[in-house]
Amino acid sequence: MPRFLSIIRVDENTSPTEPSAELMERMGVLMEEMTKAGVLLDTGGLGPVDTGRRVQWSGGKATVLDGPFTEAKEVVGGYALLQTKDLDEAVEWARRFVQVHEAEWNITCEVRQVFGPGDE
Repeated sequence: MPRFLSIIRVDENTSPTEPSAELMERMGVLMEEMTKAGVLLDTGGLGPVDTGRRVQWSGGKATVLDGPFTEAKEVVGGYALLQTKDLDEAVEWARRFVQVHEAEWNITCEVRQVFGPGDE
């Protein structure tokens, strides 16, 4: 079965800085359902952009840049690695994930297939 990475992008300028207890509860219920369905392989949140670093390769030279990086409306806030029968099923799980959030959240899940050893 193919694997898909759901890249969770958050608008840090307009979304809450911390998830509510209710959101965390709803998210926990969904993650449990995804685990029981056998589609959730891994998930995680990422620290703030200003605490990260970028390693860039250009002109034959590696450069390390401290965050925060160039202003962006959306930043990658987390990920979910899914194994589903097809892209449509992965997108449906991503749709359900965004729907557990309150209306004041501005998030996007970009769903992309993962290729590696043994993948078609």
